[in-house]
Amino acid sequence: MDLLTSVILGIVQGISEFLPISSTGHMILASHLMGLTHTEFLKSFEIAIQAGTILSVVFLYWRNLLVDVEVIKRIIVAFIPTGIFGLTLYKLIKGYLLGSEAVVLWSLLLGGIFLVVFELWYKEKEDATGEIRDLSYKNALIIGLFQSIAMIPGVSRSASTIVGGLILGLKRKTIVEFSFLLAVPTMLAATVYDLIKTGTHMSLPEIHYLAAGFITAFIVALLSIKFLLRFIQTHTFIAFGIYRITFVLLWFLFLKI
Repeated sequence: MDLLTSVILGIVQGISEFLPISSTGHMILASHLMGLTHTEFLKSFEIAIQAGTILSVVFLYWRNLLVDVEVIKRIIVAFIPTGIFGLTLYKLIKGYLLGSEAVVLWSLLLGGIFLVVFELWYKEKEDATGEIRDLSYKNALIIGLFQSIAMIPGVSRSASTIVGGLILGLKRKTIVEFSFLLAVPTMLAATVYDLIKTGTHMSLPEIHYLAAGFITAFIVALLSIKFLLRFIQTHTFIAFGIYRITFVLLWFLFLKI
């Protein structure tokens, strides 16, 4: 890895983290396209670089995260399933699933098909929940269970939480913003836990690469969040589903994986 590569991966991470297209999947496939060996450092880089996108959410939503107690409580409840499954399945996820292009591609494809079918079926109810503080603790926990599915690379954390929230009767903007907020403890826990496991083994150049990716991901994620909030005002997620399907088909067609 070099400085340019870390910046490119930061751009990929910043664009894809909050869109329902799987940032982890895109990071893995981008690494493959650039011919990077999936070393322990690269796996850690792909996890830790998420700290940049965490900061973008904190920057935009610090009042919800630091002041609004009702919102904070629901974020904590929703994080519980991911925290439990993440600790339990850490070795399996990092050792076998991260870096598996087959898992990523199938997850992107099936997830894309599901998004299209779901949006064609889904109709928002008039009494849909419009405020995060009105979300029941039970439904917050269920949304957390939906998020846990995204531990499979390529599924997309944002897609799974958003779909879960829509099924449970939240307004589109409400669940999208809750998904942003839920990303903070989720990605922070994953980043800190992984760095505790491997951070002491990083060389000085690797720390520089991580810092470059972090800064890039932060800036690009800010733009990505603002784009998605504007996009959902007049669009469904069908376009993202079609993108996922097209991406996989082109990958198979040109790279023959």
